[in-house]
Amino acid sequence: MADLITVDDPADPRLHDYTNLTDVELRRRREPAEGLFIAEGEKVIRRARDAGYATRSMLLSAKWVDTMRDVIDELTAPVYVAAPEVAEQVTGYHVHRGALAAMQRRPLPTATEVLRTARRVVVMESVNDHTNIGAVFRSAAALGMDAVLLSPDCADPLYRRSVKVSMGAVFSVPYARLDSWPGDLEPVREAGFALLALTPHEKAKTLDEVAPHTMDRVALMLGAEGTGLSRRALSAADEWVRIPMSHGVDSLNVGAAAAVAFYAVATGRPTA
Repeated sequence: MADLITVDDPADPRLHDYTNLTDVELRRRREPAEGLFIAEGEKVIRRARDAGYATRSMLLSAKWVDTMRDVIDELTAPVYVAAPEVAEQVTGYHVHRGALAAMQRRPLPTATEVLRTARRVVVMESVNDHTNIGAVFRSAAALGMDAVLLSPDCADPLYRRSVKVSMGAVFSVPYARLDSWPGDLEPVREAGFALLALTPHEKAKTLDEVAPHTMDRVALMLGAEGTGLSRRALSAADEWVRIPMSHGVDSLNVGAAAAVAFYAVATGRPTA
């Protein structure tokens, strides 16, 4: 059972994992290098634990101790209890959910490993907004996508904002980061996946025309907000697909588009 340690000094070195959480560039460098990520809120902390991530420590406000008691009782890691104003000075923002946990990262699997048992795969290119990453992972989990592949410049799915927006779905969908782009798409094709590039381009076929839900293996390619997929990525695809639009709308936010497209590629739907 973990000991509860009351902390009243925001400069306490034991709280190093939680410092400057609002400094995106700093945290993007620090967290992977130090092998940690931050889980925020009761549900996300529980989902990280259930997914097998080891807890380095927890930082709670006093009113959350009873709520998290069963989690605390299973820990050997330290649990720090701090007043909200102390936690705010440490993290740089008001911790509305009152519970944070520093979790230990695990080595990422290779693309080959995540593809081995997958049939429906998401491939993201240059999606560097953490909110969009989290939204895509949440939809992927909800709509039955089996795995996610990330281009080298995609944002970190384990960054606090991504984890929070996904409601912990980043823990349940296997993902891998590709080393070469778009060269590493060729092994995906060789593994039997049809590479479908989602684009609003007028030359793209509608998802209904292509009927991806009838295909054996599908890798759906998504680009960044605004710019979409690059020319190189589009050239590497087997087919261009689009979501039909009405009322003069030319495209959707990548998170919304992903959800629509994931449903279209899901297996088990009627074929007519």
